[in-house]
Amino acid sequence: MSTTTDWSLPQIAGLEALADRYDGYIIDLWGTVHDGVNPYPGALECLRALHNAGKRVVMLSNAPRPAAVIATQLEGFGVDCVLYNGVMTSGQETHRQMKEKADPWFARLGHKVLHIGGVHDLGLYEGLNIQRVTDVEQADFVMNTGPDLERGVATLDPYLPELRACLARNLPMICANPDKVVVKGGNRQICAGALAAFYAEQGGDVRWIGKPYPGVYQPVFDMLDVPRTRILAIGDALGTDIRGAAAVGVDSLWILGGIHQEMVGNDMALATAEAQAAGLRPTAAVHRLVW
Repeated sequence: MSTTTDWSLPQIAGLEALADRYDGYIIDLWGTVHDGVNPYPGALECLRALHNAGKRVVMLSNAPRPAAVIATQLEGFGVDCVLYNGVMTSGQETHRQMKEKADPWFARLGHKVLHIGGVHDLGLYEGLNIQRVTDVEQADFVMNTGPDLERGVATLDPYLPELRACLARNLPMICANPDKVVVKGGNRQICAGALAAFYAEQGGDVRWIGKPYPGVYQPVFDMLDVPRTRILAIGDALGTDIRGAAAVGVDSLWILGGIHQEMVGNDMALATAEAQAAGLRPTAAVHRLVW
């Protein structure tokens, strides 16, 4: 893709400016609808406006948990299930891959997993012939769902000894959340993608599941059931939401007030430069998900 300076990222005040062009919406959650603690101002009203306009909406999250868990979480944020047509998560796709084992990479995995992540992610193993172990020497593979609160969420340091032990045994790793960082209640913290990036850089075998990888999108397209030319993907992360949309051939709306807030603020020249540097051209940008 060209990175010449003859393109400038358009900015809109709200989604209403684009609504006539699209019938289906793929909407990111953390950084777009909520900040992990509260919904963003205007987000629920925007979802209601889409619903009232007869648009189809599917929530697509890199949460390493089953979709049903995220649907319940959305209720806690005040997002009624009538406001969307489905939920898809990287965790849901991870569970499917481990259950079906149609992919040769998954078919080669054993049944003993070393889990790196919080206990709230253990729903990934429900209904599967998987045994959790705590000893690296007993594990067949690693499931990486991110940092846990006990060891901390600020840096990789507490996880490096365990990751290096896994590398020494050449254990394959599933990364069930490609996000590298997230902002929770205004505080930046690392995600599973940061651990997986280190593992891959050190020569580890990593299978990434979720945005921006195309595999997680097919169930979303099935739920939307509209032509891809009439679909808009909305999210705050260039590397996952916007790159993922480009990978599957749909337009995208970049939310500037999420993880890139500190970097670009509301400076459209800077946002344009960042998008071009990433080789991406979102259809437009907006500060927050508002109507």
